[in-house]
Amino acid sequence: MNAPNVNAASEFSVAVQDLRERVRGAVLVAGDDGYDAARAVWNAMIDRHPAVIVRVRGVADVMAGVDFARANGLPVSIRGGGHNVAGHAVGEAGVMLDLSGMRAVRVDPERQRAWVEGGAIWGDVDHATQAFHLATPGGVISDTGVAGLTLSGGMGWLRSRYGLSIDNLCAADVVTADGRLVHASPDENPDLLWALKGGGGNFGVVTGFEFALHPVGPEVMFCAPIYPIEMAGKVIRAWRDFLVDKNDCITGLAEFSTVAESPDFPQEVWGKRVVTLVAVYAGDASDGERITQPLRELGGMVTDFSGRMNYCDIQRLFDTLMPAGQYRCYWKSHYLSGLSDAVIDAIVAGNASPPSPNTLSSIWNFGGATAAVGASEPAFGDRSMPWMLSIDSVWHSPADDAANIAWTRDFWQRMRPHSQAGRIYLNFPGLGEEGEDLVRSSFGANYARLAAIKAKYDPGNVFCFNQNIEPAA
Repeated sequence: MNAPNVNAASEFSVAVQDLRERVRGAVLVAGDDGYDAARAVWNAMIDRHPAVIVRVRGVADVMAGVDFARANGLPVSIRGGGHNVAGHAVGEAGVMLDLSGMRAVRVDPERQRAWVEGGAIWGDVDHATQAFHLATPGGVISDTGVAGLTLSGGMGWLRSRYGLSIDNLCAADVVTADGRLVHASPDENPDLLWALKGGGGNFGVVTGFEFALHPVGPEVMFCAPIYPIEMAGKVIRAWRDFLVDKNDCITGLAEFSTVAESPDFPQEVWGKRVVTLVAVYAGDASDGERITQPLRELGGMVTDFSGRMNYCDIQRLFDTLMPAGQYRCYWKSHYLSGLSDAVIDAIVAGNASPPSPNTLSSIWNFGGATAAVGASEPAFGDRSMPWMLSIDSVWHSPADDAANIAWTRDFWQRMRPHSQAGRIYLNFPGLGEEGEDLVRSSFGANYARLAAIKAKYDPGNVFCFNQNIEPAA
């Protein structure tokens, strides 16, 4: 009775052995040394078991891994930095292509271009580009993967002056579902390049990115006064009004957090909720210090971490808040249609007492270079949202999963009437429970074109561990 299953297992073992002989990197299955470590990602809540993990060492390995998946009828997940909060890097019972060994960065300072391998993290890019006092918009945590952040938009400290990561993506090399390596640029496969600019990992494995670079640093102004939550309504209103004519030069966050038991803070505020008014000025640091000074003069500060800093240091500031594999995380988001006093009051009330002291929540400003891109120019969609709310629940114990997820979803649902047509940032999707409805609403009018491009490059939906776009019929 069990013979067919035994035969199938035997055939699969032979196929895995053949794959091992084709690739230079390691091929792991359950029970192998290193398998459990390889399937662990930044969010400790993710516990999935791929059928095969291929730790690729180059493009040829990626092509072999995709060929293996297709031949065996298995879906593919793609790990770059492993930082995606929904854990899309790890697909249950599929083939996981781990690109974390492909982290090279090459810079052409004359042309102001960087070529980045698909497994690089933003710290790799910043290190290489800042040697020439150049940068491209990345994230706000340096060990975030370049690929995952970029392909769903890419929001970081340079967005006001230089836009999103996708706005600086000039070209890409992609292994498609049929195992081919193709180049996507304005001249070659321009439809694929358009789709990569916001459409996530739906269209193939990006093995290389070409980014435009801009003069940044080495010193940048980082403004970060911290106020007690009792003052949050007042100081966020002041921050909102301050940014009205500065969204083209200042990137900001108003971030709620709980004060740690640390000598960096007065002991009397340990364990209390606060709000930090973060502002990064990517031009001359002395100009930035002068321009942001009003945010530091609102009275009653808990402390102030403002100052001129090396750009790479700013990029690493938030790393210690989110160490890899140590916390369980569930993040949701809304693009907000506005930031009225009533919306501010609702956000402040929602942040008063989360279940976990490690939980953060932020209001992000837009405008400037981010808003200067048309809704149909890249796949990302409409840029008219003036603000975004992220709700970033972070906790330690599996026993607290239900309470923290429920709190996050309740807060998110209460803020939904203030959202821009139900759109979210697809890098902060929770676990994507809303499925196709969430994806359709986020892409809006661009969804149909994305589905057609998906059908062209991945008609069998091999790349489905993502905010998935179903191939058009």
